[in-house]
Amino acid sequence: MEESVKTFLEQNNIDDSQILRKETLDPNFFLPRARFTHKGDFGHCLLVAGSYGKAGACVLSAKAAMRAGCGLLTVNIPKALYNILQTSVPEAMVVLDENAYCYTKQKYEHLNKYTAVGIGPGIGLQSSTREAVKAFVENNTKPAVMDADAITLLAKLDDFTQYLNPNIILTPHPREFQRLFGKMEEYSDNIETMQRVSQETGCTIILKGGVTAISNPYGEPFFNVIGNAGMATAGSGDVLTGIILGILSQGFEPLEATKLGVYLHALSGDLAKEDLGEKSLIASDLINYLPKAIQTLCK
Repeated sequence: MEESVKTFLEQNNIDDSQILRKETLDPNFFLPRARFTHKGDFGHCLLVAGSYGKAGACVLSAKAAMRAGCGLLTVNIPKALYNILQTSVPEAMVVLDENAYCYTKQKYEHLNKYTAVGIGPGIGLQSSTREAVKAFVENNTKPAVMDADAITLLAKLDDFTQYLNPNIILTPHPREFQRLFGKMEEYSDNIETMQRVSQETGCTIILKGGVTAISNPYGEPFFNVIGNAGMATAGSGDVLTGIILGILSQGFEPLEATKLGVYLHALSGDLAKEDLGEKSLIASDLINYLPKAIQTLCK
């Protein structure tokens, strides 16, 4: 463990029992697949991502979800992104939004056929997208990971915590966390706020950072201490959303999918750093090293 991380843990009174390790992850993830399984056994996830100028966020999340092991993936995108997505992620199916440039779909009967949903990477902050996100949180009953623009738009809703429940995973970076809960002076205040909201609503919250924190409804915070500064790069959060979505779609509970996703995301970053160094690491590298991270973890 890096000295700077050790110092951080000591300064914030984080003890050894709260550290995320392989032993704290769901052992079912490590089981080999049965020989006669098929794609339907590993879930069908829906990813709502991308807008004009932000197709990359959608591509990164989609690729990560597939690499994390989901059986089927459908991506909800604006019409303008169709060629990009179908070319970049040929494994994914596509549902086109009525709008050419941003997310506006507000009919949610189709959600019933999906195992899990991811929403937010690159969807933009248009007023029509805000209404679509509001309609989503009002109607969704599936396990869902909310990230990026979906979090920013969620924060704009009156009394947004009424839409949080045990199916929801929030994945804010520090600035998005401030938009949700306000600016706090001490790191410990952030953790206390996360825990309070998780216990009151049942949702799982990830506060991304050099030491990523996870809060859960049971009052047991976890802290991820692996990973490296090379992961502080555009698109890294989109990859994390895809990884968690891919695991969530396979039937893991939101908290377990979150712990697994955060750990694998960081392990991928560390494996990429070994070969590429920190300064040149990009988000696509995390996807490329995810298979090796899964193999390493499952040994």
